[in-house]
Amino acid sequence: QVQLVESGGGLMQPGGSLRLSCVVSRDIFSFYDMGWYRQAPGDQRELVARFSRGGSTDYADSVKGRFTISRDNTRNTMYLQMNSLRPEDTAVYYCCVRTNRFEFFMGQGTQVTVSS
Repeated sequence: QVQLVESGGGLMQPGGSLRLSCVVSRDIFSFYDMGWYRQAPGDQRELVARFSRGGSTDYADSVKGRFTISRDNTRNTMYLQMNSLRPEDTAVYYCCVRTNRFEFFMGQGTQVTVSS
């Protein structure tokens, strides 16, 4: 089992910034891949950003140039820096990992609301 705990969500005005954090219960360098997903009301869950197996990063087109995924292996923590927030970024954001055995784990999520 892998536990993931997200934090950092909240209410922000359009154009503002938030940084999400995800603390993972074991060494994050051991995972096949890891990243952030989000789900807005009535929508399907979508990939926002991730680290792939080789260490490269992928971003959804809608967040490229605005969001940055990063990690601190020494703290077993992954981050999502979100700049230039838009109302359409409003969603529950989930931290997710996939093990080398392709087991998928997801946190409880943190709400991000972008509104004036």
